Amino acid sequence: MNIKNYLDSTYLKTNEQAGLSEQENENIAKGFIQEAIDENFKLIMIRPDRVALAKKMITEANSKVTIGTVIGFHQGATSIIEKLEEATIAIHNGVDDLDYVCNYTAFKNGEIDLVKNEILLGTKLGLDHHKIVKWIIEVAALNDTQIIQLSALIKNVVMANFKEDNYQNVFVKSSTGFYKTENNLPNGATKESIVLMLENASPLSIKAAGGVRNYEEAVEMIRLGVKRIGTSSAIAIANGEVSKSDY
Repeated sequence: MNIKNYLDSTYLKTNEQAGLSEQENENIAKGFIQEAIDENFKLIMIRPDRVALAKKMITEANSKVTIGTVIGFHQGATSIIEKLEEATIAIHNGVDDLDYVCNYTAFKNGEIDLVKNEILLGTKLGLDHHKIVKWIIEVAALNDTQIIQLSALIKNVVMANFKEDNYQNVFVKSSTGFYKTENNLPNGATKESIVLMLENASPLSIKAAGGVRNYEEAVEMIRLGVKRIGTSSAIAIANGEVSKSDY
């Protein structure tokens, strides 16, 4: 198994979150991009304002690494109009994957039509431009029943509105990695949450993000059936080391 084919190397901290100046934080982002190029990871996941930078570096290196970004990050509460505008700019700047944060708060509040509409329109924009689309459901904010219901809702919207050959290009993704939990509970992918997603989102693919910090955990996720793993510890995982990162 070439684990690198599954790894979406991720750096999403803002300057404030990193406690760094804009230039210092950009240098870290550049380091992640270069590492993805050097290690030939599947993808570099970067904030929207750095997609153009990643595209430039990858093009100059003649690399096959793809570029992903997050939309509506990290709480997912922005309107679908704002999400579509953000995604459109990312597409213009050369992004390959659009990882939308689903408005899981609206879902929990019973605003199902709102959630269905954003899934439909966000997915359509991505697929119309031949992009991979992922919907982050934030499993740590949901109970098991809600994980099942939201995974199924995304699947049902996609299957009702898009052709079967598009299904492989739409993912349900576990987490942002930035959700604040109480009592130090996991805020990312767990085996239990991933199994629920796999059982209820199929035939869509699953991306496990957050909480995968070593090679063994990554392999376990892949054997369960996930197609992609989002991690800020891609190099540690690829080298068989254990990461102390919180994402």
